[in-house]
Amino acid sequence: MKTAIITGITGQDGAYLAKVLLDNGYKVIGILRSYNNANVDKLKYLKIERKVILEECDLSDIPSIIKILTKYKPAELYNLAAQSSVGLSFEQPIGTIQFNTLSVLNLLESIRLVDKDIRFYQASSSEMYGKVLHLPVTEYTPMHPLSPYAISKASAYWTVVNYRESYGLFSCNGVLFNHESYLRSNNFFVKKVIRESLLIKSGIQDELRVGNIDIKRDFGYAPEYVKAMWLMLQHSSAEDFIICSGESVSLREIILYVFEKLEIDQQKLVIDKELYRPTDIEDIYGYNQKAKKLLKWNYTLNFFEVLDLLLAEEAQAINKGL
Repeated sequence: MKTAIITGITGQDGAYLAKVLLDNGYKVIGILRSYNNANVDKLKYLKIERKVILEECDLSDIPSIIKILTKYKPAELYNLAAQSSVGLSFEQPIGTIQFNTLSVLNLLESIRLVDKDIRFYQASSSEMYGKVLHLPVTEYTPMHPLSPYAISKASAYWTVVNYRESYGLFSCNGVLFNHESYLRSNNFFVKKVIRESLLIKSGIQDELRVGNIDIKRDFGYAPEYVKAMWLMLQHSSAEDFIICSGESVSLREIILYVFEKLEIDQQKLVIDKELYRPTDIEDIYGYNQKAKKLLKWNYTLNFFEVLDLLLAEEAQAINKGL
């Protein structure tokens, strides 16, 4: 039985990844910042909260990380822990950059000191590319980050590359474009649109208030994207991969599709300039052929199919009072 450690296990990706690993016969250790503040609702939703071992560990403290690695002797470590809100990063740039970079450096250095055979996965982000001159984004696209969050992820990305090239660690970056599920936090756009639209349909809410919806993003389905994380660490060599759907859709299209499905009047849509970000990417989408070819990652969903899945699951959850 292989042992894997997941930081950020209580998030959307952490929960789905834990399920993938359990289904593949792993012993799964989940890292928490604090037992007291831990929210395991996503693990409970997937009915796996009793199947994982949860440990408290401060990722800003190398001795704490070394203690965990020595105790469990993992074959794989998946780092999904981060301050992951682009909007919040503008309000908290120092904290975002400090945590998102130092935590990665500490994890890699701990692996180098304890066991260089531990395979390491870093959750990178398409936000790193920012101001892209040529689409689609590939593994060779230059980075021009446009937010403190994107800067932190770009720094972490190159740290992973450096530890691979300088110390021979099996360290990989998975550059995931936007990926959605029922387990998304309510402050993320697609989750907000679906949940609040269902509340409007039910008469509980009057309107959907949003910022700039004329930007375009490459969206996918989280339960399928986390499978690519696992596949990266099973590959014969440590490499970086773009994980995406390969096409972009505007936020306006998403809203109008949901409104049409639920038969909601478009007058319920309110554009609020106060919700605009200081800078934003106008359009971005990726090229996923390397992952499909080398990892045999099979992804065929378009985002409107994903929206149908999310609408059904969210409606079911609201009916259950979740």
